[in-house]
Amino acid sequence: MKKKIIYIDMDGVISDFTKARNNHPLSKQSPYIGRPDRIPNIYKDLEPIPDAIKSVNKIINNDDFDLFFLSTPPWDNPDAWTHKRIWIEKYFGKKTRHRLILSARKDLNIGDYLVDDSNRRGQPDFKGEWIQFGSERFPDWKTVLSYLDIS
Repeated sequence: MKKKIIYIDMDGVISDFTKARNNHPLSKQSPYIGRPDRIPNIYKDLEPIPDAIKSVNKIINNDDFDLFFLSTPPWDNPDAWTHKRIWIEKYFGKKTRHRLILSARKDLNIGDYLVDDSNRRGQPDFKGEWIQFGSERFPDWKTVLSYLDIS
């Protein structure tokens, strides 16, 4: 049986960018007001979303899925690209560091599922099924795993 390809977004799905933005002292200063993604090192030590690490590891260890992380990096903060890669390795090990894809057009990737909270980077046009994390239907990782039939 062919494995199903699943893409998982980072910020707002497995890493808590909102918490970092709200707690960072520079987020209320110019030039970062309205552009917290430009704050130096903001992506370096993001906290995980509740249940994200455990849930993603269940998907990684499930023989039915081939998992990739699909994230849009801030184009004006190239250090964030490195920090995203390091974050993935920190929480999921070296075996996953080659599974990070950075793209501003998520609809260009081919797969079965996309778990993403945003709708601004082509998610609604993704050719597989878009699981909108944080929505009424998929408010948390428990509902996502249940939908994917992973216990």
